[in-house]
Amino acid sequence: MTTAAPPPQVDVAVIGAGPVGLLLALLLGRRGWQVEVLERQATGYGRPRAVHLDHEAVRILQNAGIMDDLAPQTEVMDSYLWRNAAGTALLWLDGAPEVPTVSGWPASTMFHQPDLERLLAEAVSRQPGVRVRMGHDVRDVVAGPVSGAVSDPVSGTAAGESLSVQADGPGGARAEVRARWVIGCDGADSRIRQLAGLDVTDHHYQAQWLIVDVRPAEPTRWSPLNIQVCDPARPTTAVSGGPGRRRFEFMRLPGDAEDDFGSAATAWRLLEPWDLTPANAVLERHAVYTFGARLVDQWRRGRLLVAGDAAHQMPPFAGQGLCSGLRDAASLAWKLDLVLASHAPETLLDSYGSERWPQVRAAIDFSVELGKIICVLDPAAAATRDRDFAPIAEAGPMPLPDPPPPGPGVWLPGDPHAGQLALQAPVGQDGSRARLDDATGGGWVLLSHGADGAQGSDPAGDLPAALARWWAALGGRCFQLAPGGPLQDSTGAYGRWFGTLERDTVLIRPDSYLFGTAAGPGATAGLVDALRSALEGEAIVAIGRG
Repeated sequence: MTTAAPPPQVDVAVIGAGPVGLLLALLLGRRGWQVEVLERQATGYGRPRAVHLDHEAVRILQNAGIMDDLAPQTEVMDSYLWRNAAGTALLWLDGAPEVPTVSGWPASTMFHQPDLERLLAEAVSRQPGVRVRMGHDVRDVVAGPVSGAVSDPVSGTAAGESLSVQADGPGGARAEVRARWVIGCDGADSRIRQLAGLDVTDHHYQAQWLIVDVRPAEPTRWSPLNIQVCDPARPTTAVSGGPGRRRFEFMRLPGDAEDDFGSAATAWRLLEPWDLTPANAVLERHAVYTFGARLVDQWRRGRLLVAGDAAHQMPPFAGQGLCSGLRDAASLAWKLDLVLASHAPETLLDSYGSERWPQVRAAIDFSVELGKIICVLDPAAAATRDRDFAPIAEAGPMPLPDPPPPGPGVWLPGDPHAGQLALQAPVGQDGSRARLDDATGGGWVLLSHGADGAQGSDPAGDLPAALARWWAALGGRCFQLAPGGPLQDSTGAYGRWFGTLERDTVLIRPDSYLFGTAAGPGATAGLVDALRSALEGEAIVAIGRG
């Protein structure tokens, strides 16, 4: 009698092999965990997707080992011009490519999502503990290690008990994976979100747009690179889709026939005023999307969590959809790592939602407000809008806004700097341009700097033996910015930054946010001890930034 092979057992099952799911699998795989990725599509997703990355999203990809290969296939945004049908400027957002951001990358970068997905898939394939299975549509997740067990509420899963992920594989074959944690990165219609019973709040924005990716035969440098046409006759977006490509978005109007609006013929008709025709361009992809604004009320139930579009959707006008998903993956990866390694209780994962919710809510609200400006179809109302906004544009370019800091979570209580992104400026020797995160290897980092360029105290020497052992078990590392040392403040940026903080030591989390800052004798020990208390505590989300 032949006995069926038991289903594979992994640490984490990631449902969905889009950029967010692949990034999460990659980050966990690099930490040594066994990960199974199940994707319902048999092949890559062929519809138009994201084209924009902000500096923090790029830094996340840098720390995942992706960005050096992706960077040559991107285009830095100089500015984003909003104008009306007559060409009058209404709003001018300055990309300021020559001005370094806190992340050390340009404020806004345009790219072609298939390039990113290919690089992520290649990086994932090099992780021995990660397997991706395409064409697997997840149907159920049940508690208990036994295949076919009676379904229990996932939220009641006991500690140490596995989850059974059941999917329909190619040809209708049944597949099962047992995992300690299941993460839904499976899009706006997330099956995992439904199975977890996570409620979603609708923020009441909806509009249909035809999204078109086109590749001109003769690549042209558009200036400004990104344009928003606030024309009541047809609101239109024209932005970079990466080098040699353009992304156009055309709002569907009340008179547009539903069965015809998404056709290639309609795409070409709407592209013609932009001097793009089948004779001089290739229509790579086109699809009609319904833009919405929704956000989960709770990001976790038991050992089911959601990330990316499974947790939130927003109109694309601020370019924050994918950026928000990449932030999700960066935040969730280190928290899962600590829980899996028993360095923190499962309650740490509650801080994932409490930290991410305010940032995503702000991105949704901002995107919706931009949509209200763009999508004015009444000519009289548009004229009023134009009169109100023209003086804003005349005042000059405005900087691109950064998202607000994360919400309550794992931060040093009372520290006003906790939750800020750590500066990433050059730290190489002799003026080299080594990036901080590359030089330190990322992860948990203690970084010290002497006042006015003087040599500061070595943070490693400030840790008592027991605390040093705990810090080392966490994977923490200590670095000192000092003249003549392996890390140098080669541009003076860190001297200015630490001076602004009025601190000489910072503790940086794996997602590049500051856990906390300190100064003077005992600064390092105080920060590490506070982190240990935070991670070992049971009421983790009660820890705020003060």
